[in-house]
Amino acid sequence: MQSKVFEYTFTVPKSAIDDMDHVNNVVYLQWIQDIAKKHWESKTNTEIRNTYVWVVLNHYIEYHHPAFENDTITLHTWIDHHRGVKSERHTKIINAHTQKVLASAKTMWCLLSKETLRPIRITDEISNLFV
Repeated sequence: MQSKVFEYTFTVPKSAIDDMDHVNNVVYLQWIQDIAKKHWESKTNTEIRNTYVWVVLNHYIEYHHPAFENDTITLHTWIDHHRGVKSERHTKIINAHTQKVLASAKTMWCLLSKETLRPIRITDEISNLFV
């Protein structure tokens, strides 16, 4: 069930830069979480967002090339597959000018009932939103 790729483009702010004058590794992680949230919000309505919430079980990140202040970055994310309460999401962070992949990540998410904060099976209703 690989979903369509969701994209978001932005310019690297000064606040993302560390003492080595490139984007800090922790910022990449924040971007990975931010794009997942944007993708979820783009596909769901308020009722669904008031019923379900996602939590991260783990991240696997590979850093390939640095990004710098004022670089134009495109984030690509998609859901590779899901089973039960878990969903595997992939993200690529790409320099929009050079098309170099700066970082790639795989994140395992778990769907929870927002009311009980207990894991809940991913329904066809949720799955079909991302096909």
